[in-house]
Amino acid sequence: MEVQETRVQTDRVLTIPNLLSMARLVGVPIFLWLVLWPVFGGPKNDGWAIVVLMLSGVSDYLDGKLARRWGQISRLGQLLDPAADRLYIVSTLVGLTWREILPWWLTALLVAREAFVGVVLLRLNRAGYGPLNVSFLGKAATFNLMYAFPLLLLGVGEGWVHQVAGVVSWAFIWWGTTLYWWAGALYAVQARQILQAERSAAV
Repeated sequence: MEVQETRVQTDRVLTIPNLLSMARLVGVPIFLWLVLWPVFGGPKNDGWAIVVLMLSGVSDYLDGKLARRWGQISRLGQLLDPAADRLYIVSTLVGLTWREILPWWLTALLVAREAFVGVVLLRLNRAGYGPLNVSFLGKAATFNLMYAFPLLLLGVGEGWVHQVAGVVSWAFIWWGTTLYWWAGALYAVQARQILQAERSAAV
């Protein structure tokens, strides 16, 4: 099951869904600056960092939904959306690991998944294929992680709110990590089937 149609419906660049994806990309360095500022002697801005992550999650939901509803699915949007997702996950991993909020072994597990998918994408590219469409499973994994990271950041502190946020964040993290690897494995299977079909057709 796919979360978006494969057919490009418009060649326009300046659509509302594309602008939302672009705004998400702009938010990546802003988030990193906010979350890492205390490391370099600046004030703690975790509240604003959480807001940026939450807005990213909302825009991630809206851009695909609006693109389908308004017939604004574009090739640029199909590239921007997963790129923004991956950049947010990587930047969050870097920021939270550097702050020692996220354990290094979990970061390594998620980075390894990105490297694994990167190798698959490279093989597809060498065969003349672009990235495959985002799957429902992959999107669900991203949603879990995008909700987990703000809650994990909120869990830093004293009081029952922080404690509850910490527990809930880890539930999302485990679900998200499991689904993330599962989606990556299915992505690799799909890519292998495409490449095998091409080799069979060439015989």
